[in-house]
Amino acid sequence: MATVPCYNKSDIRKQYDQDGYVIFRNVLDSALVAAAYEHVDWLMAQNPGIRPEKLGHDLAVKDPFWVRLFSDDRLVDLAEIFLGSDLAMFAAHYICKPPKTGQPVLWHQDGAYWPLDPMEVTTLWLAVSESTPENGGMRVIPGTHKQTLKKLRQRDDIDNVLASEMDGEVDSRDAVDIVLQPGDVSVHHPNIVHGSDANASERWRRGLTLRYIPTHVRVTEPQHPGIFLVRGAAAPGVDNVYLPSPSYPQGCEVPSSLLQCLK
Repeated sequence: MATVPCYNKSDIRKQYDQDGYVIFRNVLDSALVAAAYEHVDWLMAQNPGIRPEKLGHDLAVKDPFWVRLFSDDRLVDLAEIFLGSDLAMFAAHYICKPPKTGQPVLWHQDGAYWPLDPMEVTTLWLAVSESTPENGGMRVIPGTHKQTLKKLRQRDDIDNVLASEMDGEVDSRDAVDIVLQPGDVSVHHPNIVHGSDANASERWRRGLTLRYIPTHVRVTEPQHPGIFLVRGAAAPGVDNVYLPSPSYPQGCEVPSSLLQCLK
């Protein structure tokens, strides 16, 4: 597999520590991103009862293409900048907003949802399509990663992806739009306040969130669908159980573009 360029890790970490996020351009090649776009189409056809914003980790643990994608050296190399060389994939989730009907994601901090001890985790947000303010692209409030994690409150009065939001006032005047092209990756801190608007455009917004953790972090939820070791070694004394790479069931009709990526 190809690897990412030699980045200035000191500068990247400085920006991440200051703002809570950083953007990398042209991380994945167009062929693999196109296969990921087709993967979303296939997943939607296979799971017609699930909204495209909610194609989550319970599906990923059974899907070889998904595992191949989040194990790609170019993505894992980015995660290593922030987390070290012993890495696991804790959760993967396509959040894909269809034209005109794509739901918003209300203001929140990722870490408020996650059963991790300690809360050492970084999210890579891979653009599978163009992501802009018009089609419901992500917005972050720089510097808010320095806040503690806030409680959540339920929000079922409007349709939204998480059915909840951060409990507390959010000043959105300082929000920054994360504008990405297919193959770009944004990386953000688990405490940063972020969200996204509904998709009111005529275009899809397709993105894949990838949550990497160091292997010394323990997943505390026994019912979690599973984690994968993607680089390095398991940490001694940590009771995480790592899943083997899955295979597609015999006779499963999988697009040839996905199968080609597995070779």
